[in-house]
Amino acid sequence: MASKAAAPKAPPPPRREGEPSYWLLKSEPKKYSWDDLVRDGRTRWDGVRNNQAAIYLKAMRVGDLGLFYHSNEGLAAVGVLRVAKEAYPDPADESDRYVAVDVTPKHALNKPVTLAAMKAEPALAGMALLRLFRISVAPLTADEWRTILAMSR
Repeated sequence: MASKAAAPKAPPPPRREGEPSYWLLKSEPKKYSWDDLVRDGRTRWDGVRNNQAAIYLKAMRVGDLGLFYHSNEGLAAVGVLRVAKEAYPDPADESDRYVAVDVTPKHALNKPVTLAAMKAEPALAGMALLRLFRISVAPLTADEWRTILAMSR
């Protein structure tokens, strides 16, 4: 039986003392949208069943910041969220292999930053989202974070 080549593993970005790490978290708006997070005020980010994405969830710390990205429909970063609770066992995972984190909304972006705009921006050429496009949680460098926020103005 032929085996599929594993996706390249990418370690979480190095953590700088006193600074948050930055993340991009994807959700299909029909399942859970930015507006749902704003309405709820806090949610458990669960259901992640990709090993690489789970590594990233485990690396998140309270106070880290993330971009809420609408996948499948919209294909754009639409808001900034904050990690409110570090990784804990995902209650929906009977295997006890995967984790969840809690997040809260921080603010909406002034304008969505589309996937097309990100792909067209040379400063984002190495961004994990563009290399590992099927992954639901991905790290951002501080430079990528600043670039996307500037694009949202």
